Amino acid sequence: MSDHRRKPPQSPGGGRAAARRGAQQQPPPSSGGRRAANPPSQGPSSGGSAGDGPSYPGRAAARRASQGGRRRAANAAEGAGVAEGAGGSGGGGRRRTGGGGSGSGSGSGSGPGRPPKKRFIDYPRWGKTGWRHWMPSWKQVTSLTIAFLGTLVGIAGIAYAMVKVPNVNLAATAQNNVYYWDDNTPMIATGGEINRQIVPIESIPKAMQNAVISAENKSFEGDSGVDPMGIARALKNMATGGEVQGGSTITQQYVKNSRLDQSQTITRKFKELFISIKVGASVRKPDIMAGYLNTSYYGRGAYGIQAAARTYFGVDSDKLNPSQCAFLAALLKGPTYFDPAGAVDIDQHATPEANKARSMDRWKWILDEEVKDGRLEPADRAKYTAYPMPGPVKKNAQMAGQIGYLVGLAKSYVTSNTNVTADMLTKGGYQIHTTFNKKKVAELEASIKAVRDKNLKPDTRKDTSGKNTTLDKDGGFVDKFVQFGGASINPKDGAIIAIYGGTDATQHFTNNADETGAQVGSTFKPFVLAAAMTHGSRDPKGGPEQGDDERTKVSPKSIFSGKNDLKINTYDGKPWHDNKGDEWTQPNDDGESEAKVTLREAMEKSMNSPYVQLGMNVGTDKVHDAAIAAGLRPSSSNGLNDYKNSVTYSIGTSSPSAIRMAGAYATFAANGTQNDPYSVTSVSDKSGQIYKHEKKSKVAFETNVADTVTNVLQGVVQKGTGEPAKLDDGREAAGKTGTTDDNKSAWFIGYTPALSTSIGMWRLDDKAEASKKTFLSMYGTAGKAKMHGNSFPAQIWHDYMTEALKGTPKQTFNEPSSDPGEVMYAPGTSPTPTPSQTTPSQTPSTTKPPTTPTTTPPTSPSNTPSGTPPTSCGPLDWPPCNHTPGGGGSTSPTPSTTPPRNNGGGGNNNGFSD
Repeated sequence: MSDHRRKPPQSPGGGRAAARRGAQQQPPPSSGGRRAANPPSQGPSSGGSAGDGPSYPGRAAARRASQGGRRRAANAAEGAGVAEGAGGSGGGGRRRTGGGGSGSGSGSGSGPGRPPKKRFIDYPRWGKTGWRHWMPSWKQVTSLTIAFLGTLVGIAGIAYAMVKVPNVNLAATAQNNVYYWDDNTPMIATGGEINRQIVPIESIPKAMQNAVISAENKSFEGDSGVDPMGIARALKNMATGGEVQGGSTITQQYVKNSRLDQSQTITRKFKELFISIKVGASVRKPDIMAGYLNTSYYGRGAYGIQAAARTYFGVDSDKLNPSQCAFLAALLKGPTYFDPAGAVDIDQHATPEANKARSMDRWKWILDEEVKDGRLEPADRAKYTAYPMPGPVKKNAQMAGQIGYLVGLAKSYVTSNTNVTADMLTKGGYQIHTTFNKKKVAELEASIKAVRDKNLKPDTRKDTSGKNTTLDKDGGFVDKFVQFGGASINPKDGAIIAIYGGTDATQHFTNNADETGAQVGSTFKPFVLAAAMTHGSRDPKGGPEQGDDERTKVSPKSIFSGKNDLKINTYDGKPWHDNKGDEWTQPNDDGESEAKVTLREAMEKSMNSPYVQLGMNVGTDKVHDAAIAAGLRPSSSNGLNDYKNSVTYSIGTSSPSAIRMAGAYATFAANGTQNDPYSVTSVSDKSGQIYKHEKKSKVAFETNVADTVTNVLQGVVQKGTGEPAKLDDGREAAGKTGTTDDNKSAWFIGYTPALSTSIGMWRLDDKAEASKKTFLSMYGTAGKAKMHGNSFPAQIWHDYMTEALKGTPKQTFNEPSSDPGEVMYAPGTSPTPTPSQTTPSQTPSTTKPPTTPTTTPPTSPSNTPSGTPPTSCGPLDWPPCNHTPGGGGSTSPTPSTTPPRNNGGGGNNNGFSD
């Protein structure tokens, strides 16, 4: 190979000029045609000299050396800003960015040098500093926007092509709601026979179409089928947990009705959006209108306009007049709240009265809107001034007996605690597992029916008491309109085991286990005692400077006056005045009166005056707090929030439901832990489980406070007014009787460690209009002078609990660990013994108030009535029992020979008892 094709060694100095200088200094080639060997490489020097550099055979090599110099210069500038060379002074190659060189073959540059190889996406941006380094260029932003929009258009196009127009006939497929007992066996399947008939647009009167357009979608005839703003609002509400909204246009609602998937999800909303767009573009408006009216739900099991016309007015759809059409169009807003028959089984606010008022307002508004929109002539509007009241509801025979009440309670729980709406539930397709026990439901119904059938004669028994003031309501038949209600709850978790809602859900429409307005009377007193032991009695010595919150927790052994017509004072000793300015005096039942009585004895005897005064000392606000902590829930109609300036609040002027009262007593049974009552364990649809109950527990009272209340209420059953409820097999039970003013209701609420049950009884004509419904007195009912909580309610409780607990292990209550409070003496009840304390009372009692210590043994003749042996402590007396010498106790008086009294309420001044 010739010399000029050999690759010369690279010049360490770099640059074309250096390469030429090196070539000029090379010796001529040897005579043999072979290039002389390169001399040993030299170290760096300040300048070149002959013979120091390598030979340079030609121009090609010089060019290659020049190119190599440029590359090294660029690399040096990018990396360190310095170019180094083995020879030459001041550095070798050409620089694009300027700079100079000095000393030792190095040069420095001030610029950033040549950029690296260009990237496909220059981000973060090269050569920019600060925030500009991270800010995309306008080209990048524009490109991304175009790409994003293009992707959306592509997805939308694919989705539009894939969705199908709904099939109305498929939407008509019947689906059941199946309800299950607590053992997972079926209770009832409803919704399987859907009342629907598809009719063509020709069979739907123009008046119905106009009413719907004016009420629902004024732009229907010209819109594209979707309302973007409405969809955006619905999606936002669902994403943020707000109120679920449906489609805004008739087209969107038709699409929603036609789809079997009724889940309220964002995915479903997107699907419906694309379907609505396609329907709006490919389906004629008359067909959309017919599809909407044929798939809508109008209530009472009626799907579609033809079924609705037959159900409400008994005519075919083409015979509907404009007034009837406006009524049916109002139902489309939600039949649960616009059917004048009401739907209290789903929502207690959907009463017939409230629904009728809503329906009338919307009916009138729709007709007026039609006139405003030019769809109804004013002259025609003037013809329709009378509200078109529909016919009565035809009840489903499957719902007879207690089943209808159970299903209604479960429905109400589902709509209140899940995302399933009332209208979704009516369309079927759900499996609902309840807490109801089939055997106990039957036992509760049988216990009530047995007492009712044996004792009541509604068509023959006339009033003989002479006390009734409501004979115009019942025609003098005192057994007429008598009703019962009840509920049974598991204290361990709050599960509603059984209810009694009335005689028949298809005939008696109000669920008596829920709120009815019946006041609970003295069954409220345990909450007063719990408040006194939890919050304490206010100290009258506190004064404004120290505040009213100085309190002393109260013991059940505290002494209060049990006088009849006791003058009630405020906590600081001043007379309490009613709204007329009169001093309040509180009567006891049947005029019973005792100068001094312990709170335990007052509970056992159901005396009113001690607990009214205790409520004033503690504060009715604290009594309210204790009741709410136990599990009662205020409503607009039950009076639980009417505690301010109410002297009788403590003896049950409120009207919570049987379910809530059983649940509140269950809190005492559970040692102070409150478990919220519930009736549904799980809900599933065809996609799987959508709800599962989670136990909701909270500490309502200290364990010792709850156990003390239970201990006191055991005395009520063992030797007090609740003795008729005592269980025959010796099971421990606690409870309280209650009878209200003017004998309008009577209650017994009690519990064992395993089950808490409430039974109520009252007289009410609930077929009358709401404004005319009044509770009737029960004087003379069942041939008795007065109805008490210890009569039929206690008897029913005893019979039901005996059967419900048969074969189950006997459980015992916890004993209180200590006295939760201090022994207090109400004004006028000095601890010094008085003659009245040593006088035999009319009612035997083993619990007596402590007296001033004395050195005389309590069994001495001076302290014990002659011939009366000392009484030993009973198993339910508060430990320790004061009967030892020097203990300050007193002996039991001689037992009275008078027969046991019927304890209850009554009297005047709105007093409550029992």
